[in-house]
Amino acid sequence: MATQTPKTRPPSSHPRKKTPAKKLRQIVENDLISRVSDEEYRDKVRDVYAGPQGALLATCSLLSLHLPLGERMFRRRQFDLRGAKQILDVGSGAGQLAAHVLKYSDPDARLTCIDLSPEMLRRARNRLKSDRPIYAAADLTRLPFADGQFDCVTCGFVLEHVPDVRAGLVELARVMSPGARMLLMTTEDSMSGAWTSRLWCCRTYNRQELYQICHEAGLERRKQLWYTRMHKMFKAGGICVELVKRG
Repeated sequence: MATQTPKTRPPSSHPRKKTPAKKLRQIVENDLISRVSDEEYRDKVRDVYAGPQGALLATCSLLSLHLPLGERMFRRRQFDLRGAKQILDVGSGAGQLAAHVLKYSDPDARLTCIDLSPEMLRRARNRLKSDRPIYAAADLTRLPFADGQFDCVTCGFVLEHVPDVRAGLVELARVMSPGARMLLMTTEDSMSGAWTSRLWCCRTYNRQELYQICHEAGLERRKQLWYTRMHKMFKAGGICVELVKRG
């Protein structure tokens, strides 16, 4: 049996009273990540994404509007890829974000796609049909890259699958050059986020607590991003933020 590894949860500076809505979210949310060892959880994530759910990932992204709205974010330069020469796409999945990066980055930009699941990387290759990306199966907390190698990172709905979020963010900061920017998207601790957690066996994050962990890792929030004005009004769509590595 694998040794149980203590989990790192985002800290809370002030204990918050549990409202009925929060209690319901906690009932719905999948807590597997806090109950098993890191290796057991990684194996579960590989199984989920190598199976039918992973095969439907691109379709789910389309139906949830994350795919078309994500493209609009790049097209409108809300997150501007111009000028970036070494781009890392973390947790490439079926290549949803990578497709936008290829389309809206400079033609000479070098794109590296990583994912914990080799099967998802195969799907990304088939989807992208491009010889520009380099693909590597890798764990976010143990990246096989040199310090300061990338001047831009995209990390879309990956961090919720990292058992030790601090270790993951510190490792991302390590491979980023000073002043490098990151587009970070992750699941928020809302009711819709709880159902996402149930479906994809992931955790959710409190927005302010996550920003604090980013700060401690050397990543400063530059601006919050929203898919649409409606998403901003209702605080929907998850956490989407541009971060920059301190120089």
